[in-house]
Amino acid sequence: MEEEKMNLRLDADVQKLEAERLRKGKTKADEDLDSLKTDSKKLSLSIRIVGLGKTSEQWCEEIQEEKNKSDSWERKFQEDSKFCDGIESKLEQDRGNERNDRRVRNDTAKL
Repeated sequence: MEEEKMNLRLDADVQKLEAERLRKGKTKADEDLDSLKTDSKKLSLSIRIVGLGKTSEQWCEEIQEEKNKSDSWERKFQEDSKFCDGIESKLEQDRGNERNDRRVRNDTAKL
């Protein structure tokens, strides 16, 4: 009978130790889960901040907008280039006319 009581006490002690080990494991798992949830929230926020959370449709729209801007700037550049070419051409023409006017004045003054 004494031996049986002792075995029961040992079994109870083993079960207590096992229960304590399981409680510690559960606590650790809960802490890890909370940490993962926190990390997940931070990651989601970071993704939204840098814009990576966009759908492919949103990315396509943004890309199209940027292409449109690029095309607009290209047209503006072409227009400005033509304008500059026209001004340079007019300047050369005016310089040529000025040279001719000087020659004519010089020739007239010599007469």
